[in-house]
Amino acid sequence: MKSITYTTISVLILALAAAIGPAHADGPPAFIGKTFPAQGVDSAWETYQSVFLDEEGALDTRTKELIALAISAQVPCDYCVYYHTRASKALGATDAQIKEALAAGALVRKWSTILNGSQYDQTQWRREVDAMFSD
Repeated sequence: MKSITYTTISVLILALAAAIGPAHADGPPAFIGKTFPAQGVDSAWETYQSVFLDEEGALDTRTKELIALAISAQVPCDYCVYYHTRASKALGATDAQIKEALAAGALVRKWSTILNGSQYDQTQWRREVDAMFSD
């Protein structure tokens, strides 16, 4: 199941996320039409725009790009890393912000590996986390 999820995320990030930019303001970039099923191109483009380009979204576009970069590095997807690095910088992200986003992504992956690999009791873990955030 995780493999299917990672593959789906990779394809969506590649097919959707690289679409931003002035050169593609009127429609999806050529690579989407060349790599995505024809019946899904318009929907994929609309989905991308509704998430990444919605000015009224809860997160600003630069933050979303930094999140996407951290995920791209973990998937891993060289295409996505290249795109989201360029997009993050184009939106004003500093090298320090990019490094921090990547480090945050790496730490999540690290602890996911440790907790899952050791099969730490989830009920106990939830109690510990809830205690960390109690009033």
